[in-house]
Amino acid sequence: MARHRVIKPEWLDILPPGDPRAMASRRDLRLINSMMRHRQFFARTLPSHFTIQPPKRLVEIGSGDGFFLLTLARRLVHYWPDIEVTLVDLQPVVGADTLQALSALGWAVRVEATDVFEWATRPETCDIVIANLFLHHFHDNRLKSLFQQISTRTQVFAACEPRRCSEALMASRLLGLIGCNDVTRHDGRASVEAGFNGNELSSLWPSNTGWRLDETRTGLFSHSFVASRARRTG
Repeated sequence: MARHRVIKPEWLDILPPGDPRAMASRRDLRLINSMMRHRQFFARTLPSHFTIQPPKRLVEIGSGDGFFLLTLARRLVHYWPDIEVTLVDLQPVVGADTLQALSALGWAVRVEATDVFEWATRPETCDIVIANLFLHHFHDNRLKSLFQQISTRTQVFAACEPRRCSEALMASRLLGLIGCNDVTRHDGRASVEAGFNGNELSSLWPSNTGWRLDETRTGLFSHSFVASRARRTG
């Protein structure tokens, strides 16, 4: 496995959203997310930072079709029955059924069709920002700039990404065995090569005081990072 991150274009980012191969790949990602158990990571981690007073606003960057957030919302609604959610993606492909399902949970939903780096410069604040299989698309210098902006706007930032390791690379070569198409197979390998390990994300977070950073291996193939301000107790 390469010592340093190698970032290559992923086909899903290039294909038109309505392309049949892109649509099939997004369906593949639903299965992969379930197998990697990222939903469980966020559902376990986020409530621990809001033990008494629930958050009012959550933002997902790189939200894609919004299905991952919907599955997460079904876990978190028991803790937070009334929250505002913003889905940020340059090319959002959020279906009406997903939006309706989120609204049916009692969550107010807004979709922002914008570049995440433009969104990060806006002045409004939120309680939580999450990123799922998104940060690995960017070089370190861009992530450092993004983290600087996010750190001024939120109380908690949490991410779950591919882990750059030989086990994850081997698993990416077997995606065809679970029915993934050529786009997913290509992007799976690329995402591992661009993934993270060690304290690579922590080193990019602003070094100013007042933040607790937790970065670790999560499951067999994932890498998690959580930056939180002083624990909120009321």
